[in-house]
Order: sequence, then structure tokens, then C-alpha cells
Amino acid sequence: MNRVANKVALITGAASGVGRADALLLAAEGARVVLTDIDEDAGRALAREIGDAALFVRHDIADEDGWRHALAATLDRFGRLDVLVNNAAICPVGSIEETSLDTWRRVMRTNADGYFLGCKYAIGAMKGNDTPGSIVMMSSVAALGGLPMMCAYTGSKGAVTALARSVAVHCKRSGYRIRCNSIHPDGIWTPMTQALMPDLDPAALGIGSDPMARMCDPQDVANLVLFLASDESRFVNGAELRIDNAQLVSSL
Repeated sequence: MNRVANKVALITGAASGVGRADALLLAAEGARVVLTDIDEDAGRALAREIGDAALFVRHDIADEDGWRHALAATLDRFGRLDVLVNNAAICPVGSIEETSLDTWRRVMRTNADGYFLGCKYAIGAMKGNDTPGSIVMMSSVAALGGLPMMCAYTGSKGAVTALARSVAVHCKRSGYRIRCNSIHPDGIWTPMTQALMPDLDPAALGIGSDPMARMCDPQDVANLVLFLASDESRFVNGAELRIDNAQLVSSL
């Protein structure tokens, strides 16, 4: 129950879905957690649920001043940062022909710019630590395959995946004890998924062909985030880890 004891983790998009599952599991395993989100009510409620080991910060990840504030609040409250979970994202539906330039830029601002800023400021906070650090980048199977009806989202997650590799190599060559890995789920049953596909019945997926017969659960993702946040993954760096029940390879 202490796989990340004494570590301080900042999780973006922590108020619901995967971010919430990440925060609860990391806290249960001994971490102090900084929960950032634009949903203040849900974020503060989660911080109260976790208790003294949690701090909520309202935070738009695409805003550079917001990152400065979030990191300052983290260091003021807990004195250090050990783990960044770049999780928050937006996911509008639209093919390449249907997606406007404004929508494309809005998605890139959050999903790509926001992750870039997170890495930049987290490295600054962690590079002087005497213990290892970890950056976990929430990407998607879409970045490795392609979702034609989510053009902007797919493009943004491709950027996240490439950025994770760049960050991993930069930190290694700079002598920083900071790892960076991307994780690639497929079809997570979250409030965002439910809003995008309100008529989807997750219990009916895969019946007759898939023994799991379900979508990916936020807890499935949180389990991998915990591993990457912990020192158990100390030699895992620059990796692209799928959580998709063989979905990508079965479509080849």
C-alpha cells in the first residue's frame, strides 16, 4: 500500500474519469496529490474525499501562467514535485473534412500545448531532486492507428506521443533523473466518452468475440499510471505502452 510513498504527484484533469482514478490510487498508495482541473466543484470535492494528502488547484493546462501558479502552489504546500500525470484533454468529433481550423487549434492548444507546458515546468521543478522523477503522458491508441472521426484529437495525441520521446531523451542526455513515457488506452468508459456517445451500451461491446466484454475502465489506466509513477518502473523510459486489450494489433 506504499508503492509511491512520500512522492508528490500532480494530476491534470483530476476531477473526473481517468484523472480521478489516478488521484485516488496514487493517494491510496502513499502519494500526496495535487489535483488540477477547470471543474472547481468536483475537484474540491475529490480533495476533501482524499483528505490532507490532497491539494486542489484550478488550472487551465493551456495557460502558461496557470502552470506557473500550479507548480508554485505544489511547492508551497508539499515542498517538491516527483510525478506529473499529463491527463487533461478535449475530444471533439469530426473528420478531416468536417473539422474547422478553429476546432483544430482549440484541440491542439489544450492537448498539445498544455502537455508541452506541463513537461517544461515539471522538469524545472524536478531536475534538482535527489530522487527519480516521472512524467506520464496520456496519449491514445488513436496516435498509433487512427480515428477518422476524431481528426483533431488523433493529431494532438500523435504530438503527445512524439513529445514524450523527445522529453525522455532530453532528460537522459541532460543527466536528469526524470523518465517520460506515454500510455495509449482505447475506448475508456468515462464521462467524456458518455457525452460523446450517449447511446453506447458498454456492456454489449464484444459479446461473442471478446472475453472481456467491456470497455477499458479508468482503473485499468490508473494501474499503469501507478506503475510508471513508482520506482518499480525505474528503467522504463521513452516507452509507448498500450492499454487496449489487443485492439490495435487485432485490427492489423
